[in-house]
Amino acid sequence: MTKRKTNIKDVAARAEVHPSTVSRVMNPATRAMVSKSVAERILQIASDMGYERSPLASGLRTGRSYTIGVIIPDLTNPMFPPIVRGIERTLSAAGYIAILADSDNSQKGERAIFDSMKSRHIDGLILATAHLEDPVVRDCVAEQMPVVLVNRTTDSHDVTEIINNDELGIQLAVSHLLELGHRKIAFLGGPLDTSTGRDRYQAFQTMAENGQFEMEPGLCAICDAFTEAAGYTGMSGILDQNKPFTAVVAANDLLALGCFDALNEHGLSCPADVSVTGFNDMPFVDRLSPSLTSLHIPLDELGVRAATLLLDEVRDSGSRKKTIRLDPELVIRGSSTPPGNTA
Repeated sequence: MTKRKTNIKDVAARAEVHPSTVSRVMNPATRAMVSKSVAERILQIASDMGYERSPLASGLRTGRSYTIGVIIPDLTNPMFPPIVRGIERTLSAAGYIAILADSDNSQKGERAIFDSMKSRHIDGLILATAHLEDPVVRDCVAEQMPVVLVNRTTDSHDVTEIINNDELGIQLAVSHLLELGHRKIAFLGGPLDTSTGRDRYQAFQTMAENGQFEMEPGLCAICDAFTEAAGYTGMSGILDQNKPFTAVVAANDLLALGCFDALNEHGLSCPADVSVTGFNDMPFVDRLSPSLTSLHIPLDELGVRAATLLLDEVRDSGSRKKTIRLDPELVIRGSSTPPGNTA
């Protein structure tokens, strides 16, 4: 004979509390409503009796799936795993699970993923793939789906976002190179249909227009992706111009890695011939040779705060939209030194 499965009423009877109290304790999102000592006792009783909360049953009662969609542009980019870990840890503590997907830097892929996630009745979306004009963000707003943007923003929609102060980051990198004595500075930028690509490029332009250095034609490459391969192609194009420069500001660390490859192929050494700075301070750039000077972004914190902001919106759909900007910090390493030879 099959043994009857323990239910919430059985746990409540053993703990001598109302079933609603057990329900609150078993849901991490409402556990704080019960005193710590009572919650610990109920959790122990539930464990002893083999009771496990059913997200499906809970979802039927509350109208929630307790799942959150997370779309990132490139899982092979080392900056995203720490963000995802922060997201998953925060969601798990609140009783939610993340459905993670990689758009492969494609808006078409982003759309297909979003439609698939909607069919699974996600309670909200964390989006790291936003473009300046983004149909997925537009649809979230139109459908009143809770959404939080992380790392990138859009031009057209009032949504909650946690992003980096990209302008400050480029100012710090350029100022560092100027202090070292560099005046001929090249730039490797990312796609201009993203806020990170546009804002970092505009910050570089502004510093040149303000007379802090001369931005020469041919020393700026706008890459079609934030990848090492794109950085290599962009840097190779700059080198083919045969114009003198002593430093490169790369709009992210992967572009900087591609820059290293192109410099080496052209017989140039970093930093003896050309200094290089990156952006994001992704894991392991301190172990490169030379180690990469980069703008440090608190990646885990980005994930934690993005998930926290989204949970706030899931619980209160009328909550005020927020924009949080995190200031990067310049980490100076071996790839940037005073100018020596000229490229």
